[in-house]
Amino acid sequence: MSSPASTDLFHDKAADWDSRPVPAQISEGVVAAIRARVPLAPTDVVLDFGAGTGLVGGKIAPLVGAIHAVDVSEAMLAQLSAKGELRGKVTTHCQDILQAPLALQADLVVSAMAMHHVEDTAGLLRALHAHLRPGGRVALADLDTEDGTFHPPGVEGVFHHGFDRGALGQMLEEAGFFEVTFGTATEVHKEQRSWPIFLVTAVRS
Repeated sequence: MSSPASTDLFHDKAADWDSRPVPAQISEGVVAAIRARVPLAPTDVVLDFGAGTGLVGGKIAPLVGAIHAVDVSEAMLAQLSAKGELRGKVTTHCQDILQAPLALQADLVVSAMAMHHVEDTAGLLRALHAHLRPGGRVALADLDTEDGTFHPPGVEGVFHHGFDRGALGQMLEEAGFFEVTFGTATEVHKEQRSWPIFLVTAVRS
């Protein structure tokens, strides 16, 4: 039987995740971009895919009705659940929604730096489409195509070294989205290098 630490790739990272400069910088930039480009209403139901410790969802929570935080890391979701300001607003789901969909349709799906951890990008986009009501939106942030140096060598669970915007946009359209729009949410600066983080928004048909 596997231990939680061996199956949860973020088990040893969760406790200090919020204090790490890169996740904090990304979440600030992504939330600012979402607020600038996506209408948020106090009745909205939001699905936060790859929610982690709630760095993005926690900042959006005061502006919407409810958030469903989805992640496959129990340790990361435990950190999210411990945040008192999110109690009563966020419901956590520790599951792979590609294999085990939720019984809900959201108004908005947000995601930050989770797509590169999912091998089947097309399947993920179809799953997100299925979790949205008609006219619902996605706001997905991740790395532009990079040379594989963003993550440390040998890190587990990274299936994509960023994404080509044109190819991802086509995949979104094939999954049933329209009004696909890309912009740069922020740039990560570390080790004297910069990595742009895009935010793509789209509407479910």
